[in-house]
Amino acid sequence: MLLLILGVLLWAAAHFFKRVAPAKRAQMGDKAQGIVALALLASVVLMVIGFRMTDAAILWDRHPATVGINNLLNLLAVYLFAASGMKTWITSKIRHPQLTAMKAWAVAHLLVNGDLPSFILFGGLLAWAVAEVILINRQTEDTRPTGPFETRKEIIAAGASLVVFGLIAWVHYLLGYAAFG
Repeated sequence: MLLLILGVLLWAAAHFFKRVAPAKRAQMGDKAQGIVALALLASVVLMVIGFRMTDAAILWDRHPATVGINNLLNLLAVYLFAASGMKTWITSKIRHPQLTAMKAWAVAHLLVNGDLPSFILFGGLLAWAVAEVILINRQTEDTRPTGPFETRKEIIAAGASLVVFGLIAWVHYLLGYAAFG
């Protein structure tokens, strides 16, 4: 469980670095990007290994209704990631579409995974995303895009989201997790 906790903490620390110590980050110049990237890679490795090797108490169990809600929230999360890159209409309404996607993804996984390792992983990443939004909102201006928004981009973002969501579900099945119940 220690590796899992360290992974979540390293993930948060690497992301907070720019917000909490901007002078130090700027002083490091371009090499900071590489260091942060390595820290993020290490954090993901720690989270995966820590999650896979941790066996702990089950706090709640999956319910058929939560599986459907989980899938809808995950589809929304994938769409928000796609939309943020394409500057679609939804990005003019949500200030932080990628962090909102992360929050939706974390909540979705908490609904269907009631064991302690899941609570640490998904709850920790949810807490990080909430804190990151607060920090960004305090430090930067709102820079949401304004219209008009191309219908073509909306369709591409929605279509790509369905394909990526399908691929994610397939990988879940390959890893032994029934994505659709």
